[in-house]
Amino acid sequence: MSVAEDDHHHASRGFAIPDSSGVIPTSVEARAKRRIAALEEELQVMKHERGTKQRKTTYYISQGRAVRRMVALYANVEDLIAENDRRCEEDWEDSSVDQNRLQRGYHALVSTLPWIHDKLLELDVDDAEDMLRKIKKGADAARGDDTSTLKDLVAAWVNQSFHPSNLLTSHDKQSRGFSHDICGKLLCPAEWDWSKDSVKVGIRDRSLDYIVSENSWPLFVYENYTINSNNLEQGLFMSKLLVQAFKAIFTSPSSAKEADGDGDGDGADILENNRRARRALNQVKVKTCVASIINMRKVTSRSIAYVACQVRFALSSVSSWRTVDGDFDYVAFWNNIVDFFENVPGPVARQRVDTLLEWWTRKVFGKNHREDLTPEVISKMSVTALAEQRKALEDAFFDSE
Repeated sequence: MSVAEDDHHHASRGFAIPDSSGVIPTSVEARAKRRIAALEEELQVMKHERGTKQRKTTYYISQGRAVRRMVALYANVEDLIAENDRRCEEDWEDSSVDQNRLQRGYHALVSTLPWIHDKLLELDVDDAEDMLRKIKKGADAARGDDTSTLKDLVAAWVNQSFHPSNLLTSHDKQSRGFSHDICGKLLCPAEWDWSKDSVKVGIRDRSLDYIVSENSWPLFVYENYTINSNNLEQGLFMSKLLVQAFKAIFTSPSSAKEADGDGDGDGADILENNRRARRALNQVKVKTCVASIINMRKVTSRSIAYVACQVRFALSSVSSWRTVDGDFDYVAFWNNIVDFFENVPGPVARQRVDTLLEWWTRKVFGKNHREDLTPEVISKMSVTALAEQRKALEDAFFDSE
């Protein structure tokens, strides 16, 4: 075949003859289509990555909302992690009270966010820091939301329970605190008698003999807002106001109305109804309670400490969240409550603390035994027994034919 014939053969098959660079010419339109297709593919990848990143951000922030409530109101998550790391590398037997509290906080963190321990092992330093920043963002946002919620609710509860002549308003914090007779009574250290004018004047004037600090249990944490000076543990952390605030934060504000008396709480029912609503309306956004989101089934010492700090702030005249209010240190107050529950002197005190936590769980969540309904238990109940009897009657009828 001649060169001319060869060229004609290639041309007839649609091939272009390459130039001296070896490039085989293509049409401008074809090249543009391919570039567009490549860019569209790149855009889809970027959208997928952005969507994945956004989902992670949303998840971390959402999960972080439990941290201040359940783990540590003031300590950073990084401090809890650092303490656990320290114990992996150093002798921990001589650890301080603060270090032991941090380590128990790490246990609470892993219990509240079961995935976080393994996630910290998987992620590199930058990704781990980014995750912790998002968790902190969610934690602080939840604390702010609860502060705002209780600002209104505590005012309403005080008005309903005590009927003060000077009613509290939701928008005015300046009229609260020790200048208000009822708020002052509830904030008053338990060892003093607020009904005495000398106590009121001394506290309001901030005299040396009446220093209000975290070293005194305020009256609002006691059952019926009274104390037994011979047994200061009696009724401690059993007040109606604390239970109301706890329910408002963890189950629902409406459930807080049922904090009176010795009856069981309905938190377990609320959680179950939340779960069923999400299942039935999986395409519709269903508002769920905090306890349902974090799978909370029992009241913990740190959640009680969190609520006590929130209530104390709601009763005070301070308008913005802070760690120190005059001589009162909220960080130390939270620590004192946590240590009361977790740093007990012995097994007898441990039993009393466990009993108190059981009381709390029943007040908030009730006594629900659905998880104990095993197939064996159900088999002994009347619905199953009737079904078996009906089947036996059918079998007996056909056997007699």
